[in-house]
Amino acid sequence: MKRKVNIKDVAARAKVHPSTVSRVMNPETRSMVSERVADRVAQIASEMGYARSPLASGLRTGRTFTIGVIIPDLSNPIFPPIVRGIERTLSAEGYIAILADSDNSQKGERAIFDSMKSRHIDGLILATARLQDPVVMDCIDEQLPLVLVNRTTDTHDVTEVINNDELGIQMAITHLVELGHTQIAFLGGPQNTSTGRDRYQAFLEIARTGQFQLDPELCVNCAAFTEAAGHIGMLGILAQNKPFSAVVAANDLLALGCYDALDEHDLSCPGDVSVTGFNDMPYADRLSPPLTSVHIPLDELGVQAANLLLAEIRDYHVPRVTKRLDPKLVVRGSTAAA
Repeated sequence: MKRKVNIKDVAARAKVHPSTVSRVMNPETRSMVSERVADRVAQIASEMGYARSPLASGLRTGRTFTIGVIIPDLSNPIFPPIVRGIERTLSAEGYIAILADSDNSQKGERAIFDSMKSRHIDGLILATARLQDPVVMDCIDEQLPLVLVNRTTDTHDVTEVINNDELGIQMAITHLVELGHTQIAFLGGPQNTSTGRDRYQAFLEIARTGQFQLDPELCVNCAAFTEAAGHIGMLGILAQNKPFSAVVAANDLLALGCYDALDEHDLSCPGDVSVTGFNDMPYADRLSPPLTSVHIPLDELGVQAANLLLAEIRDYHVPRVTKRLDPKLVVRGSTAAA
């Protein structure tokens, strides 16, 4: 059986110390070696078929080079792009992500977190956070590196990468007002999440400026960010038998539920009711009609979250930061003049 090439073999061929090879093969320390030497060592390692062993590195450093990633609903199209950004960034630094779906369950989140801790993850990226979240508090208490993505909590001592939800709602409303809509309904998400609460509060704040007529009975906050919940919520709005010509939905799946309810009532979109979504999920342009939505940079959310977590793993005491990414409005066929 052919002997496996080790770090000393590469060092002998490259005529450098084994510690130099170790630094070159570790993305975190490669910058400590001159670019010329690093390129030559990496080339020789590749020719000899040598690859760095995360397990061996972990035995020396106490790391497992695994990161936990918990999302609330893998069937929601916004999460695969976020996860791809996370995985691509972690992979470049020699880490692997363990992905789990909590199914929008706080008990599920807890069970997953406990399982990941038993596998000695080096850090956690959490997309399931609620405003009061015990898992977040446990990470802080145990000094486990943590980054929140897409959602935040009322706990401020944590790094987070989120959207500018207020700006996104303002963009949607401004667009509808410019089309002549003055009676606008709102279909929101669960109020125990930052995305549900902040988008609803933004809608109310903008209404107070007098840009459109606010009727509280035309505002419904759903139990989940799902198409089924949006369908039920929209049926509740229609049951009020009050006039409105547009709906701001707090995410794209809720907007899809709007489509279903409007169709059941023989109302056309946008002929009778204009609808805006939020997130600009993949394939929103393939819906009928194509959905006008607030676009957020999903892949960039994942990239930023992974980079910030890696920084916290290297030095747990780095300052906690909030990265807020600005959205843009993508206008499509679901909105028209009142």
